[in-house]
Amino acid sequence: MASSKKGALHLLTTLIFLALATTAFSQLSPNFYDYSCPAALNTIQRVVRAAVNKEKRIGASLLRLHFHDCFVNGCDGSLLLDPTSTIDSEKNAFANINSARGFEVVDQIKSAVDKACGRPVVSCADILAVAAKDSVVALGGASWKVQLGRRDSTTASRSQANADIPAPNFNLQQLIDNFNRQGLNEKDLVALSGGHTVGLAKCQNFKDRIYNDTNIDPNFAQQLKRRCPRTGGDTILSPLDSTTTSFDTAYFSDLVKQRGLLRSDQALFNGGSTDSLVKQYSYNSYAFSNDFGESMIKMGNIKPLTGNQGQIRLNCRTVN
Repeated sequence: MASSKKGALHLLTTLIFLALATTAFSQLSPNFYDYSCPAALNTIQRVVRAAVNKEKRIGASLLRLHFHDCFVNGCDGSLLLDPTSTIDSEKNAFANINSARGFEVVDQIKSAVDKACGRPVVSCADILAVAAKDSVVALGGASWKVQLGRRDSTTASRSQANADIPAPNFNLQQLIDNFNRQGLNEKDLVALSGGHTVGLAKCQNFKDRIYNDTNIDPNFAQQLKRRCPRTGGDTILSPLDSTTTSFDTAYFSDLVKQRGLLRSDQALFNGGSTDSLVKQYSYNSYAFSNDFGESMIKMGNIKPLTGNQGQIRLNCRTVN
């Protein structure tokens, strides 16, 4: 009896140890590549800086890739997969088709980092996470410690992308619900929306707002109407805020002035529960930078593949 109890206790101890070991192994860490490829992060930063110096807009594009990747079945690089007979590519989802860009820069990063590491060590999912941070910094924003150790998916889902990526015409409750499904709260919603302080949007995404909404500065609406006609001109681009190549708090200042470009932007400052945070960020750049970094880390932790899950792709566009 004593022997069987001892055996059971030993088995239980072993199972607990394995569970803890698996949990520890699967956790992301900013030091993940310190030994396997010490040159990885500097290499990614170098390629991103060169790309942003060549075209400022690409910084916003790379940030958006990470966001759109994480919101669809977690941060697993699924967005990067090209369509095949077995891959229903997320690149063809409503929010991404003829819109998502920066894939060539990701290819350049992958090539450079694999060369620096001597072999494929860094996942495409991690490349997106680091490139997003490096893009923000290159455009004048604050840095944060990117958690690393994600692995790449072997599948993609266009239908899931259509369901999970928030639409530009969402109201506040739809945005809150959408972010809650990803484990993100209202503060994350407002902070991460601040990513719209850089980048451009197509006329088709704000046309209905400038011609029909009342919570918009009339002068701002008139200015946009000159660029975006009521019919046609759907692909004409306009800046998401008044300082579109600088990562700052102008986005929030614009919202306070009812100069949000997208309906989903202005929804954050329209008499609802997020008004006070928008107002705070509009005059407190430290609070925004700090919260943005924390929310990016939190978003980057959405359902990552770790340990033996997934794979490290040889080419970010295809499964091995």
